[in-house]
Amino acid sequence: MTDLAALAAGLRDLPGVRAKADIGLVAEVFGGGDWYAGPGDDGAVLPDGPGQVVVGGEAILPAFVAADPYGAGIAAVLANVNDLAAMGARPVALLDTVVGDEATSREVLRGMQWAADLYQVPVVGGHLTRTDGPPSLSAFGIGRADKVLSATHAAAGQVLVLGCCLEGTMRQDFLFFPSFEQRGAQLAGDVRLLADLATSGAAVAAKDVSMAGLVGSLAMLLEAGRLGVTVDLDALPVPDGVPLADWLGCFPCFAFLLTCPADRVADCLAGFRGRGLTAEALGVLDTSGQVRLRRGDEVATVFDLVTEGVTNLRS
Repeated sequence: MTDLAALAAGLRDLPGVRAKADIGLVAEVFGGGDWYAGPGDDGAVLPDGPGQVVVGGEAILPAFVAADPYGAGIAAVLANVNDLAAMGARPVALLDTVVGDEATSREVLRGMQWAADLYQVPVVGGHLTRTDGPPSLSAFGIGRADKVLSATHAAAGQVLVLGCCLEGTMRQDFLFFPSFEQRGAQLAGDVRLLADLATSGAAVAAKDVSMAGLVGSLAMLLEAGRLGVTVDLDALPVPDGVPLADWLGCFPCFAFLLTCPADRVADCLAGFRGRGLTAEALGVLDTSGQVRLRRGDEVATVFDLVTEGVTNLRS
């Protein structure tokens, strides 16, 4: 097996990728859906006059809540804010559901408060249950979009763009790349940039890079349309000192995959770069259904979306 083929196999086998297959249970029970009926993108879209309301939710891994309740509170805010951004929505409010002993619950809420202040989005309500049993945390985000970014808008011929923050340090206990100290209060504007790109038409679809890693998240973005792309690793921005495999498999604090009309790529790149962020075009979407990696003259396929799914939500 070549180095590139081994990299592709490792990315395909990430725990965060394998876990996405369980989402198919939703489609088995509820059947097919759309923005209004679900299941669909990272958020559900509700019509509301001239704009649209986007709602979503995230459950944090219980083991993470128990081990680092303050960090879990931050993660609950981050996951929801990024999901809203990937839908082209500006965050409006958050709600939470916290279960745990007093000390754990207090640290969860402190983490949420810190992150909510950083991203300038209020926690407006929720639910708390005190228990001596295992803790749990879920949070829910509400946003508003002028134009929605959705995987259903992705099409062959559009250009794949990665917009990200390369400032940060990888956590040692798991593959999370935070940029909170480096970007600080700028993150509030960073996540709202995607709504600006959506409104201007510079981007039409997006997915935040999360637990499935960059390539797994990309496969989720392309799955609904059974689209393909060859990702140019030679053009991929990578933080200094971070191995390529770790960057492709990690959950960055700020990294988004976007699809752009070919004549709007420059506008999309300029939006990120104008904020001091990094952005590069990585490939052109096609109808092959294959998510491939290219380095030099070597190419390796990670997913074939014609014959397999990642979330198994598609019809």
